[in-house]
Amino acid sequence: MAENCFHPSIEGAQHGAKSLADFLAYAKRSGAAGAQPSCYMLQSENGFKSAKEVKDAFGKEGLSLDGVSTHCPIWVHTTAWTGSPSVRPFIPADVAKKSPAEIEKWAEDYVLRLMDLCAELGVRILPMFWGVAFGWEVATGYPWGFWSGADYDLIKEGKERFVTKTAKIRAHANRLGIYLCHEIHPGTGAMCADDFNTLVEICDGDKCLAINADPSHCWEGESWETRYLKVAPRIYACHVKNFVIRPNVPLRKMEPGWQKRAMQFVDIPSGDLNMVRYVELLVHTGYPQRYCEVMHTKTAPLVVEAESAYRDLDATSANGIRYVRDSLCFPLASGSFEEGMGA
Repeated sequence: MAENCFHPSIEGAQHGAKSLADFLAYAKRSGAAGAQPSCYMLQSENGFKSAKEVKDAFGKEGLSLDGVSTHCPIWVHTTAWTGSPSVRPFIPADVAKKSPAEIEKWAEDYVLRLMDLCAELGVRILPMFWGVAFGWEVATGYPWGFWSGADYDLIKEGKERFVTKTAKIRAHANRLGIYLCHEIHPGTGAMCADDFNTLVEICDGDKCLAINADPSHCWEGESWETRYLKVAPRIYACHVKNFVIRPNVPLRKMEPGWQKRAMQFVDIPSGDLNMVRYVELLVHTGYPQRYCEVMHTKTAPLVVEAESAYRDLDATSANGIRYVRDSLCFPLASGSFEEGMGA
């Protein structure tokens, strides 16, 4: 009988109110076989938990450790230079009072120490996203930032800034064999596939620059199939997430309330995206084989990141885990369905 190449997992960032132990117990109760905790769940009073503490917590629940969500601190690191207050929710209050340069240095040190822990844990996959290295003008996606003047070129400056500011983190990742899996996302260092491929190009093809596929961020002109075929060889991680687009509501409306926004994240089974087709594309791109080779596992995680503007978070995630387990972790075809015809 054909074997599954996937197992159901869950992302921990949305469940940050839970301790690591509580999050893992919840994941187990909900039917997950693995989990991807946020970096904050691995913190202790004096820095980070020991590798033994983390391994024991996962061992207690019988769950696999499927990477560590490092989105927030790396976004802070590549965004702090702008002086934006938007970095404050993701850093300690005393750090938030420091200068942009000091915040950037704090974030860099944090990420380097976290990668050391991950290497000790045998984790080589870090889902994350780079911050707005090109500046907020460029991140709007509107031509304000694309025009250049006699004394400025924001695109050229952004390329130089990204290469320089990320050099130490990328070098450390390469020494440890870690893949920094950027989640292509609005308001980050790469907002579409072409942006990401530009980062790879300016960093001379750096091996550690990888992709965390997430179809729920493909809602403004680039389909998830177009996006992930363009970056296919670099997909080492994935999230399973869905959305709906409300008709006749502006996508860039300045509205903080999710229930009033045009794009809304929803429970995985009922959104606009066909998640089975998405998983088939992940197979087509070679994601499961790539993940298993790097992490030395027999199956790759389909990491649930289900959110809803209406449904309780725990209920939404639990529903997503069950859906992934029952509908997306299917046995793969061992050959063409035509091979048995006429036999």
